[in-house]
Amino acid sequence: MMLTAHPSGDAFDVVTIGRSSVDIYPLQTGVGIEDVETFGKFLGGSPTNVAVAASRLGSRARVVTAVGADPFGSFVRRELTRLGVDVAGILTLPGVATSVAFCELFPPDDFPLYFYRATPSPELRLRVEDLDLQAIEQARILWVTATGLSLEPSLAAHQAALDARAGATTILDLDYRACFWDRPEDAAAAVQAVLPQVSVAVGNLQECEVAVGESDPERAASALLESGVEIAIVKQGPRGVLALTADERVEVAATPCVVVNGLGAGDAFGGALCHGLLSGWDLHRTITFASAAGAIVASRLECSTAMPSRGEIDRVLALGHVPEGM
Repeated sequence: MMLTAHPSGDAFDVVTIGRSSVDIYPLQTGVGIEDVETFGKFLGGSPTNVAVAASRLGSRARVVTAVGADPFGSFVRRELTRLGVDVAGILTLPGVATSVAFCELFPPDDFPLYFYRATPSPELRLRVEDLDLQAIEQARILWVTATGLSLEPSLAAHQAALDARAGATTILDLDYRACFWDRPEDAAAAVQAVLPQVSVAVGNLQECEVAVGESDPERAASALLESGVEIAIVKQGPRGVLALTADERVEVAATPCVVVNGLGAGDAFGGALCHGLLSGWDLHRTITFASAAGAIVASRLECSTAMPSRGEIDRVLALGHVPEGM
């Protein structure tokens, strides 16, 4: 795979734009949130986790997001800095609460989320003038989410970021969250409008169905290619991952693991996908590596601080599964 970019010497490897939050996760499994007695506090937000995952694998990463002028916002900045991610792209908004998310843990496949957000949430208030467009233009990879297209002024900011890329490698996480949209059709229209400016599209079956009207993996991937992307990646949970280009088809089985919390697996996949692209790997190696990264995080409680190292992913690839307690 060829990575298209025009970086300067101080360019970021990965810039992500979108949600950040504080995740409040129960330290008990199989218990409804009304009965949970102890919680842990972690950094969260899907694009933020992707940047952490990429940083953990050696990339120079920046998050573009917004937080409130409150202790939770301070935690987001501090934790990102501790985890090696550049925070100069974070906007602080007085009078706006930093987003907080609670979850319940019912492994292997039920992890209800409860969001506590300002309306609109902080990152959806990002404006064009809040962006460092030079850093976005020069980044080797830009990672954006469909959620960022759901509301102004965030939509205009995302469009400016995409325009700045001028054909450089850009990844769109299809990332459909119904609470951000009035109708699925609105999400589909917004995604379809930007797909011609996107190099790689990544989504699960539901997200693909919203974006291109197809829930069959093959048809969904083909529809994404027809919409203008170079690589279409369809995540199918325990059935693995399908990746399609104009002349290549790759299908990778899910990496076996004991699931603790599946919420951060896709973000680990995203950071590892960026690593494979940055490393110039072939598509099969990249998707296999990303699948293993996702499985490791699914076997752990938290998201951002669970992102694996290169050594951990290589060990899982050698074993063919995630060992319990890793």
